[in-house]
Amino acid sequence: MNPPFRPVPGPAVLDLASRIRRLQPSCGPVRLVGVDGHAGSGKTTFAGRLAEALDGAPVLRLDDIATHDELFDWTGRLLEQVIEPLAQGRTAHYAPYDWRARRFGTPRPLPPAPVVLVEGVGAGRRALRPRLALLLWMELPPAQAWARGRSRDGEEQREFWDAWVPAERRHFADDPSRPFADLLVRQREKGYEVLPGPGGAVGPDQPLTHGDGPPAVC
Repeated sequence: MNPPFRPVPGPAVLDLASRIRRLQPSCGPVRLVGVDGHAGSGKTTFAGRLAEALDGAPVLRLDDIATHDELFDWTGRLLEQVIEPLAQGRTAHYAPYDWRARRFGTPRPLPPAPVVLVEGVGAGRRALRPRLALLLWMELPPAQAWARGRSRDGEEQREFWDAWVPAERRHFADDPSRPFADLLVRQREKGYEVLPGPGGAVGPDQPLTHGDGPPAVC
């Protein structure tokens, strides 16, 4: 039986992984890295590539923390179940939400690994930023991101998206993430481009731009 195919991370992702390894821990022994952006902007795929470049770093998906009734009002649950245990060097346990069954599932462990990625809309919210070693923002305009998300999820999720878009607008109007992003990530035709973000936390030994392949056609 052949092993599952795993795309090889490109130079920009490998370079970013190297940067992350050199960061100081931010949440107990953990370098907590946020991957934020509009729904449909490619956060999940990128976080997977970055986790692979970080030798299988754990990824906490905020879709497992949010619920239908709490699309963005999940800060307390995240802090209690995940952030506080990691800050104490303990294995966290969180109950992932089942979006079809509309209930929480069996708790999953999240160990205090050297790097933990937090991926999802709101990963850069103000309550979480003090614990982040780095905040990444997927640089795709909201209308394009939402159109990609709607196309991906199909007609079955139309009503969900109709409710999600105004909720996301309200969230980012009250608690924006992009102005605090250390780095911006743009998807290209092949791979990614990593650029300095408004937060400006690019060290003196780090290149300002690193990309893979030709720029995507917008």
